[in-house]
Amino acid sequence: MHRVFVTLFSLASVAAVVVSLTACASGPRPERLTAPRALSTPYDTGKGEVLWAVIPLRNESGASIVDELVMTDKLVGTIEEVRGVRCLPLNRTLAAMEALELRTVTTPGQARQLAQSLGVDAIVAGNITAYDPYTPVIGLSLALYARPGSMLSEQTTLDTRRLTQSTADSTPTTSDAQWTARPIAVYSDRLDAKNHTTLLELQNFATGRTREPSALGWRRYTASIDLYSEFVMFKGVDGLLQQEWLRVARMQVPALDARPIAGAEK
Repeated sequence: MHRVFVTLFSLASVAAVVVSLTACASGPRPERLTAPRALSTPYDTGKGEVLWAVIPLRNESGASIVDELVMTDKLVGTIEEVRGVRCLPLNRTLAAMEALELRTVTTPGQARQLAQSLGVDAIVAGNITAYDPYTPVIGLSLALYARPGSMLSEQTTLDTRRLTQSTADSTPTTSDAQWTARPIAVYSDRLDAKNHTTLLELQNFATGRTREPSALGWRRYTASIDLYSEFVMFKGVDGLLQQEWLRVARMQVPALDARPIAGAEK
């Protein structure tokens, strides 16, 4: 009996050593990385990227805990990640508003005035329409105002000095005065984390943006209103760009009524 016990103990020891050596030889599994979904623009970037600015978002949700500047800064960061677009830092926009004595921007005319001062191709304005950090729920509406022709095939070249020059050095040009009174693209949605459609979109957004493996995985975005707001801003910018893809496509297709009709002159 003693001999059998010794034999079993020896076999168990050998098995433990083999497992240990195998683990040491293989080492930790390499982390599999996945590229997250990226946004791109329909504009011709052959002459450079277009330049946007963002007006501080207004809080119309009724929740007093909303930090409009933090939310706006997340929107700026999302636009900066779009391929083919640059966005002025929020501090530049705030400095221009102070120079123009604009506490808030509530009309298209004020947005146009601010955009002319900044020397940008387009400006984004918007509101926070709903906010609940414990569900979470965020409502967002955005509007994109642009200088006509600036974001089509004949766009202007991005001058990197425009990203750093002072507001006082910005001089509106003749083309800057031709800003549209109506937005060229709008977005509005209420993203509720209890909605399964929203959760599916959030899961897709989180792919490539979370460290795997983790306890929460992609659901870490529902556990933090700060992270959830990044998803909301991504959805908002994506909504504007989808409309821009359609608008630019229509502008580049010749009008049907301009084509000669066969046999019409006979």
